[in-house]
Amino acid sequence: MNNVSLLISRIFLSHIFLLAGVSKIGDYAGTQGYMEAMGVPGELLFLVIILEIGGGLAVILGWQLRWASWALAAFSIAAALIFHHNFADQVQALMFMKNIAIAGGFLALASAGAGAYSVDSLIGNRKRGAASH
Repeated sequence: MNNVSLLISRIFLSHIFLLAGVSKIGDYAGTQGYMEAMGVPGELLFLVIILEIGGGLAVILGWQLRWASWALAAFSIAAALIFHHNFADQVQALMFMKNIAIAGGFLALASAGAGAYSVDSLIGNRKRGAASH
């Protein structure tokens, strides 16, 4: 059951980043303008999209899970601090807490590992098999 829980956790935590990255492609100019209005250079949008889509897929697949989880945790904390720091606005305060909770989930996942249903496990099993021959 642990491996199934890890797989479900990877999917639940990462799908939001995968979908967000794809939606940013669809509204590139609008997203870039929003970033700039919040004091973030719009030129960073391409890297944000790469991180969201690439990191999201990496975690879902369980490939380089610890690195991808740490990166998305750091991104979630940065996004909370940059975009959701107006605690007088209840929605922004909630979004801040959501991002911090997501970061906590990624840190827990990084500690637990990808589990058996992952590319990391498949690669590790192949390496162990090759070493024993």
